[in-house]
Amino acid sequence: MSTAEYAVGTVAAAAFAALLYAILTSDSIVSGLTSLVQRALTVSF
Repeated sequence: MSTAEYAVGTVAAAAFAALLYAILTSDSIVSGLTSLVQRALTVSF
């Protein structure tokens, strides 16, 4: 691959990482994950 293709791939990877970060740090996702972890930790066997 040429340098330009590497540059495009790097930019695409960075954009995908930014999108994932924005999704995973949104309030609804954080509260849902927090709720899930709390329920998992309070399950009685």
